Amino acid sequence: MKSDDSPMSKAHAAPRCTAKSKRTGERCKGPAVKGWTVCRFHGARGGHGPGKANPAYRHGMRTREWQEMRKAINDLVRMEKEIEDLISD
Repeated sequence: MKSDDSPMSKAHAAPRCTAKSKRTGERCKGPAVKGWTVCRFHGARGGHGPGKANPAYRHGMRTREWQEMRKAINDLVRMEKEIEDLISD
């Protein structure tokens, strides 16, 4: 039996996790999750999603939508001031 026939040959050839140990300074030797640079123990696919389902969600004033809205409003106010300066000159 050739080594290429073994299903474990793909597992051994998988890219390795890039996380480093604080204690020893050595890299993790676990296989990285597909599409990630770290293994499942070091944060791949971890964490909560955005929005009200997140336990840290308080009032929504710092969500991405609100930040984009504030930026748009600030841009409009800035443009209004520029137009006002052009008219007054």
